Amino acid sequence: MKMNKFDYLPVRGIGWKYDLPGVGELPERKWSLEDVEPAPNQLDENYIELSTRTISVRGVGVLIGSITLVVGVWLSLWVFYDMLVAFSEGKGGRLDFLFMILGFAMAWSFIPYVKLDFVLPRDEPIRFNRLRRKIYVYRYRFDRFYVFSRIRWGVKPVVYNWDDLTAEVYRFYAPGCGGLIENVMLSVRNPITDQVIDRFIFTHDLYQGEAYWAIARLFMQQGPEALPKFVHPPRDWNDDDGLSPMHRLAPKVRWPTEIDLESRSAPATNDVR
Repeated sequence: MKMNKFDYLPVRGIGWKYDLPGVGELPERKWSLEDVEPAPNQLDENYIELSTRTISVRGVGVLIGSITLVVGVWLSLWVFYDMLVAFSEGKGGRLDFLFMILGFAMAWSFIPYVKLDFVLPRDEPIRFNRLRRKIYVYRYRFDRFYVFSRIRWGVKPVVYNWDDLTAEVYRFYAPGCGGLIENVMLSVRNPITDQVIDRFIFTHDLYQGEAYWAIARLFMQQGPEALPKFVHPPRDWNDDDGLSPMHRLAPKVRWPTEIDLESRSAPATNDVR
């Protein structure tokens, strides 16, 4: 598919600090990998599946968003009523109208976050297929401006070449949230133009991101034998046991049949180049 210049993303996103080692570099044993949590969801000779999610804590968007939504709507209705009274007395002004618009805008801006808490899948896993040298991302797309669009919201799995990946560390200062937030993102580059065509969250924690990236590289380079025996058992996110109420309300992970089969299998002999 031909892409125009508007389809590409910035080479570095806002908050970028540095890149983790490349896909071809051997992982250094600077940290313990066996106690990473959550452990890989699934692992065999062909692929490894790691857990990812767009938001780190479920329920916060519903709580804060609902309160803001109620306050915004109440403020707008109160100003609207006050404006009608003022107009009936010949005292109406533009300031009331601006406050009403501000209230609705505040309420509308939080609707996407409330919706995300309900519609995001329980997990958004990434499968790394060693023999195909591809990754399969259970990607949930959403658009904050088109809140009720069925086309712009929903699970749309994507497939990328392993060699086109870059793991990027981002750092943000957020007073009230511990002061420092460190995320690890995966970016995908066009191998011909070296332009970034996609970027998505890998982990919400730097330690977990470094560990996951080291695990993925070890598996893709050397196979499952190179990985340690993980302390924590694998997690089936479709199982309600142990999940929070918000996670239980979330949709289960349902890979499309064709992608599910491809991501878990080795290529046919005539497909190997």
